[in-house]
Amino acid sequence: MLDKKIVIGIAVAAVVAVIVPLGVIASTPAVTTDDSKLKVVASFFVLYNFARQVGGDRAEVTSIVPSGVEPHDWEPTIKQVSDANSADLFIYNGAGFESWAEDIEVELVIDTSSGLELMQTGEGGKEQGDEHVGADPHIWLDPMLAKQQVEKIRAGLAKADPDNVQYYNNNAASFTAALDALDTSIRSELSECEGREFIAFHNAFSYFAIMYGLTQHGLHGGLPESEVPPQRLQEIVDLANELKIDTIYSEELVDPRLAETIAAEIPNGRVLVLSPIEGLEEEDEQAGLGYIDKMEQNLVNLKAGLKCE
Repeated sequence: MLDKKIVIGIAVAAVVAVIVPLGVIASTPAVTTDDSKLKVVASFFVLYNFARQVGGDRAEVTSIVPSGVEPHDWEPTIKQVSDANSADLFIYNGAGFESWAEDIEVELVIDTSSGLELMQTGEGGKEQGDEHVGADPHIWLDPMLAKQQVEKIRAGLAKADPDNVQYYNNNAASFTAALDALDTSIRSELSECEGREFIAFHNAFSYFAIMYGLTQHGLHGGLPESEVPPQRLQEIVDLANELKIDTIYSEELVDPRLAETIAAEIPNGRVLVLSPIEGLEEEDEQAGLGYIDKMEQNLVNLKAGLKCE
């Protein structure tokens, strides 16, 4: 059982220091001096990366959510909204992820979750204690759903710039092929693992877990900034012991101390990063890492936690 002092300390940390934005960088204005390019604004990193892949050198793509910022509870400033409103195209995830998206007023808006069969929060995991209800927005973590998002982005770019349809089609086809290769790699690498259940920092991996035959347990619910009650911490420790799990996953944009404290309470416990790819740390951005790079890093760490051959 967790020591009472540890429980109290964790509970306090959960209230005041669950989320610590790291390496915050000012967002790039949604304006460009090159009038020959489409001005495209994406809501946060993943969609920015997808739009860059498809838009190539025909589009000037920016992200509203700054690098290094966890986007769940982020809100744009008046200036950021004003800058975004100068764009030709606005791309967002949808499914309730960007509560502020309706403030962006441009002629062409792409909701990349539109028409997809969305899970409800609580599916794809167990014992989550999730106070967040509604559609699960984390569709991009399933590469096959990411392909559908890429297709919606391709269609949006083609509509905004019909003279370069074939260019966008070719770029989208290349990136889709890379997503197919990623899917094949994940299926192969996770095919022979000792474990099939993992403990994520928050319930971001439901679509991923369902796609690849895994079970997600979330320390937090659907919102990584939510408070974690002491009884939930004890439940996670008990669950890890029951399932012989020795890896607690944290994320790059959160304070890892909560995960570290739980890991200290289980045999051979350790903390690894399982990124929901909602934003990048400064060093990852400077290194030019993209969605596929981060998913490949996730695969390495997931294999370690599941004890895959």
